[in-house]
Amino acid sequence: MSKILTFGEIMMRLQPYGYKRLLQANGLEMTFGGGEANVAVSLAQMGDDAAFLTKLPNNELGKASSNQLRYWGVNTDYIVRGGERMGIYFCEKGASQRASKVIYDRKNSAINSINEDEVDFDNLLKTTEWLHFTGITPALSDEVANFTKLLLIKAKEKNITVSCDLNYRNKLWTREKANIVMSNLMQYVDVLISNEEDCKDVFGIVAGKSDITSGELSKEDYGDVAKTLAKKFGIKIVAFTLRESISASINNWSGILVDSGKVYSSKKYTLNIVDRVGGGDSFGAGLIHSLTNGKSSQEAIEFAIAASALKHSVEGDFNIATVEEIEKLANGDGSGRVQR
Repeated sequence: MSKILTFGEIMMRLQPYGYKRLLQANGLEMTFGGGEANVAVSLAQMGDDAAFLTKLPNNELGKASSNQLRYWGVNTDYIVRGGERMGIYFCEKGASQRASKVIYDRKNSAINSINEDEVDFDNLLKTTEWLHFTGITPALSDEVANFTKLLLIKAKEKNITVSCDLNYRNKLWTREKANIVMSNLMQYVDVLISNEEDCKDVFGIVAGKSDITSGELSKEDYGDVAKTLAKKFGIKIVAFTLRESISASINNWSGILVDSGKVYSSKKYTLNIVDRVGGGDSFGAGLIHSLTNGKSSQEAIEFAIAASALKHSVEGDFNIATVEEIEKLANGDGSGRVQR
């Protein structure tokens, strides 16, 4: 039985080798990833007891993805088998002024057929203390949105803490639909995670004079946004990642956390990006780890943003970073000197 449960879709990730464009590629590299699965893997690397709930086809691809999760220490006992196919996403990594690009191929993927009769909720939630999901999951279909709501209701009946990363994806649903569905789910959320764009896209809450395109972001503005969200939905903790994009290769990276109306701000890192996919998920995992292990609010935001900074240096969706590595960076050692 696991203490932290994440629910969502894990997909096959196909990408050209190196920084080739899809139009150039004569071969694709296969890995796996997906918002909530990425969080589970990160938590397992930090030594937390993490499990992942999803539905996967009962074929070699489904087995390969669950094998990967087990390899990194995630409990896969609750994965439902069945459905037509595994979701796929094609990733073209950006560089310099060329942005990264994602193409989804996930229609009719297995998770869309998950239903309550396939899940033993009492057994699933028996020892769970924390449940995490993202806005990507209810965006997949009305059926998945309904299942997500049912899972949240049952979690709250057992007084389980619930976290949500807004993770708006305009290729999956409209802003109007996202607003309706996510507003309805916020009543079950204790910890909300967002970034400089999602709160505007989903809830229409704009951060003062901050300009996302130019990379000019005000922590004060986003502190006000976080306070607005906390008050609007009765959420205990709201945390933001703030990405100042100088280019696809170089970003400034920081975060804020609002707890009981007080704003806690992290230090800022300048990132030379290897792979930015999963950056927000690693932040979420760092935050969950911190809050479940008794760290203060200031320690939590510093740990979470440091974990995410390290993820940007790791290929693939998963953040393969230890607590020791994260704490070393959070405590000020970002020299990158060889460890002997």
